[in-house]
Amino acid sequence: MPANLTPQYLEAEERFKQARAPEEKVAALEQMLSTLPKHKGTEKMQADIRRRLSKLRAEKQKKGGPQHAAPVHLVEREGAGQVALVGPPNSGKSALLARLTHATPVVADYPFSTRVPQPGMMPFENIQIQLVDLPPLHPDFPEAWLPQTIRNADAVALVVNLGDAGVLDQLSETLALLEQGKLSVGEVTGEAPRGLPRASAPGGPASGGESRGLARKPESGKPALLIGNQSDRPGARENFEVLEELWRERFRQRLAVSAATGENLEALRRALFDLLGVVRVYTKQPGKKADLTAPYVLPRGAMVRDVAARVHKDIAAHLKFARLWGGTRFDGQRVEREHVVDDQDVIELHA
Repeated sequence: MPANLTPQYLEAEERFKQARAPEEKVAALEQMLSTLPKHKGTEKMQADIRRRLSKLRAEKQKKGGPQHAAPVHLVEREGAGQVALVGPPNSGKSALLARLTHATPVVADYPFSTRVPQPGMMPFENIQIQLVDLPPLHPDFPEAWLPQTIRNADAVALVVNLGDAGVLDQLSETLALLEQGKLSVGEVTGEAPRGLPRASAPGGPASGGESRGLARKPESGKPALLIGNQSDRPGARENFEVLEELWRERFRQRLAVSAATGENLEALRRALFDLLGVVRVYTKQPGKKADLTAPYVLPRGAMVRDVAARVHKDIAAHLKFARLWGGTRFDGQRVEREHVVDDQDVIELHA
């Protein structure tokens, strides 16, 4: 046995020995394979793990039936909205979650350390936004429940590693895996960015050659922010410039950050709030000051009548008009029920 087995490998091996359910054995074997040092002395071990993985997966497919369906990990929404952190292995999603929230995910320098959804609440000014770190997307380690969990989120933060020379291929592969799960993110036009082929399903051509269309039409694009993490790494700036040039139409919001140094993390908080497409509205009683610590959070485009419905259904039913304070145009002016509210407006409802 090689002498340089990592503690992570030994831990995964012990979990495999203790596992009883096929899903637990598969998860342990996947981590054993991902943390096993790759050199000539471990080639037989790698082949043995792959053989056992293949056998377990074949047995699961043979059994079939709804009683053997993969579990669906849905995280109940909290706060102003839910953003799913999605990306390839080693993109630094867990490190971002740890820096932005009070969550304590496993942050490791090996891939696939995240096995189940890891939620955390990110404070932004006077609200909380829920971030959910998810297992990485990779064609060799598919998680059947991932597409539905992503679909359940309000928006997607697509995280890539700017320090990796293959970041363009990683992004294309990640988008292809999402499309394979009938998911699309960002401004989807059906065209690949100039200079790159259309992303194909896993197993197809990754680059060069003749591109081919998608096998299935994806859903309408979910709001998405492209995050280039690890901006402190060598070559990161140049890689981000290329990403911006090629993907600016698909991802209208793009940001280079570093979970290690904290660069642009405050800007990231604002970008994640903007991504949700919501507004904060405060209410007040006549002659009293508004409570600016507990806003109502509504979708962008909401009207005065929608705010009233959040306060109480009877107020909404009998609402006559409102007075509004906000921005530079309104200082207590009367507005009607159909007036569209803006972020941080203060409203006085009159029923």
